[in-house]
Amino acid sequence: MIIVKIIMNVIPEKQKELVQTLLSVMAAMEKEEGCLSHTLFGAIENNNQLNLLVEWQTRKCLDRHLRSKMFGVLLGTRSLLNEPHAIRIYTVLRSEGMESVHTARGKEFERA
Repeated sequence: MIIVKIIMNVIPEKQKELVQTLLSVMAAMEKEEGCLSHTLFGAIENNNQLNLLVEWQTRKCLDRHLRSKMFGVLLGTRSLLNEPHAIRIYTVLRSEGMESVHTARGKEFERA
């Protein structure tokens, strides 16, 4: 799985415009092959920071998206930001679920 995190520090008076653009991009993105999930959220400590997290099934699917017009639209939002997008791509080789919490907490967790 590939996780992409895009951090955007928006110009305050441009926040509504950015959110509307991102929501339209996300609506199209969810139909793309290999897009597993996407989430847009704000930072608690900074009202002008928006974060977009997207999970992709494979690097091939992500690369196709990076070449797409929709990603070009996202990059075009640069004029609404105080600084360029901060983009990080993470490759996840393995993930764990609640069973890891049970294992780590042992019997104490079972009683709670």
